[in-house]
Amino acid sequence: MGLSEYDPAFKERPPWNAGVVVGPKRPLKARDIWAIRFFLDEHRRLRDRALFDFAIDSKLRGCDIVKIKIGDLVSGAIIRNRATVIQQKTGRPVQFEMMTDCRTSLMKWLERRGGSINDHVFPSRVDYLGHLSTRQYARLVDEWVTAIGLDSREYGTHSLRRTKASMIYKATGNLRAVQILLGHSKIENTVRYLGIDIDDALVLAERIEI
Repeated sequence: MGLSEYDPAFKERPPWNAGVVVGPKRPLKARDIWAIRFFLDEHRRLRDRALFDFAIDSKLRGCDIVKIKIGDLVSGAIIRNRATVIQQKTGRPVQFEMMTDCRTSLMKWLERRGGSINDHVFPSRVDYLGHLSTRQYARLVDEWVTAIGLDSREYGTHSLRRTKASMIYKATGNLRAVQILLGHSKIENTVRYLGIDIDDALVLAERIEI
């Protein structure tokens, strides 16, 4: 049962985001990426290492990552260098690369996992024919960042999507390339997503001492 805004109890109810860090999630730094990889390798978590590497390289939303199928990533007996998927949110295709670390961890996982090209790369633990849920994916990300000493309130699944995109922009300044890689229809969305205006403004401000 809900409360009416005219009920006395409504004013006493705390806001839904009380004590919660809101706003864009922070991207990971290079040292964070390697720390998480070390943690997953140390605990021999093949699936999670493949999931993490794929999330970083693909720059996909969580809803697209969990639904990826084996046939989307493999060609014959090898992992493709590049792949294309249709984004669930926009219905538009987006292409992404898979680097050596990503291909290696995916191959190790798929050799262990087995399955056909129509099976999901990351199956559900409850329904083997289904895929990992976005909720479980979010829990895993929380676990990974917490394990290396980061505040899980500041990081989430979008941190993995933003990580490589942010690095590409900082290294090249090519906003159009980042827009294409993220699959954004408008460049304004990319600017807002990366928080470029804010970051650039702060950098300029920090150069001026009064």
